Amino acid sequence: MNKKHKGGCHCKAIEFEFTSPDNVTVFRCNCSICQMTDYVHLIIPASEFKLIQGNPSTYTFNSHVAKHHFCTVCGIKSYYVPRSNPDGISINFRCVDQSTFSQVEYSEFDGQNWEANAPSLIHLSKPQK
Repeated sequence: MNKKHKGGCHCKAIEFEFTSPDNVTVFRCNCSICQMTDYVHLIIPASEFKLIQGNPSTYTFNSHVAKHHFCTVCGIKSYYVPRSNPDGISINFRCVDQSTFSQVEYSEFDGQNWEANAPSLIHLSKPQK
């Protein structure tokens, strides 16, 4: 069952809401940027995400497909558009009110070998039927 969830950055200058099931799988990635920031991914369709307030700064690197959004006040990256799912949003599960979820499964993602493993994430940004 889909529910509305809320999240944002540390200082609350960025706030968002999104719809997703309350039973989710989130991904811990070992790529360079995720490992350094301890980012935990919850990937959803972009249509299920709504920025409530804030004007984040954007950082890109390498292929420049991923759009990493940061709060200009506290520097936290609470969500971004991932290269693996340019039609979706990856929400940092650490930046979400987790009390609205009934079950969370943690899965490891080998981002150090991104090219070989990214196709396994593509279905996550497709609307659920």
